Amino acid sequence: MWQVAGGHGKIDIKKAVDEMKVYTEAGFGTFDLADIYGPAEVIFGMFLKEYPGNKRVQGLTKFVPRPGPMTRAIVEASIDRSRKNMGVQTLDLVQFHWWDYEDERYLDAAKYLIELQQEGKILELALTNFDTHHMKRIADSSCRLVSNQVAYSIIDRRPEKKMVYWCLENNVKILAYGSLLGGFLSDKYFGKPEPTRRELTTSSLVKYKYTIDQWGDWNLFQELLLVLKRIAEKYAVSISNIAVRYIADKPTVAAVIIGARLSIAEHIAENLRTFSFPGIDDEDKSLIHHIVRRGRELPGDCGDEYR
Repeated sequence: MWQVAGGHGKIDIKKAVDEMKVYTEAGFGTFDLADIYGPAEVIFGMFLKEYPGNKRVQGLTKFVPRPGPMTRAIVEASIDRSRKNMGVQTLDLVQFHWWDYEDERYLDAAKYLIELQQEGKILELALTNFDTHHMKRIADSSCRLVSNQVAYSIIDRRPEKKMVYWCLENNVKILAYGSLLGGFLSDKYFGKPEPTRRELTTSSLVKYKYTIDQWGDWNLFQELLLVLKRIAEKYAVSISNIAVRYIADKPTVAAVIIGARLSIAEHIAENLRTFSFPGIDDEDKSLIHHIVRRGRELPGDCGDEYR
């Protein structure tokens, strides 16, 4: 639900709530939001009020504090605000994000999140955009983490440098986002000329065009789309289905998060086809890897672009 925060078009809130019902009926009842995603928590709360008691619905929010002191009162006030906005007594999952590792008060925040979990205000604790070293520090502070939400796609393989191995050893899952590169990994861009800056009409397109440029150039990206197109035709699905399934089947990946431009556009039917085939075989993966390795490895660890 980052897409309701602005930068992806004007959202009709009432229509967005109605569409969330359609997503849930189709089997997509887990919504990823954050306290900084504009009205996301409020929209979820409105949805939940009209859809009470449905066991298929989960709201995964985030705690993204501004840099500064991390007292118990500050952390609790933020968690209570999320609970109020979402209309729940207990938050299903709180994913903690921290902007500046040099400010070690993130360890204070983690301590208070643990206390609030013990008091029943939070069910599960997780991280978002943490690198491997600092994820380990949080875990070593007696915080039982269930996941870390990070960018992970066919060309953004930073989790495979260190994080995947640590997660496997410590039973922590990855929630992957950016797996469609903001929509670039789709039939829409296959065989198309490189978009101009003016044509990058959403925050996601701006962000992930930069990712593509870090990895390679537009010609190489088109070669990748050609390979994905041929694989997609083999399984009678779309390029996007292949891109999502490629990441969803990775070790430690619990789920792939796909942006929903609620009230503007929806791809429910297409997304349902992601698991309509047995999976991508080794020959297909080899073709993908051959192209990907011709590009540059993205620098750093997960989340480094936020710091």
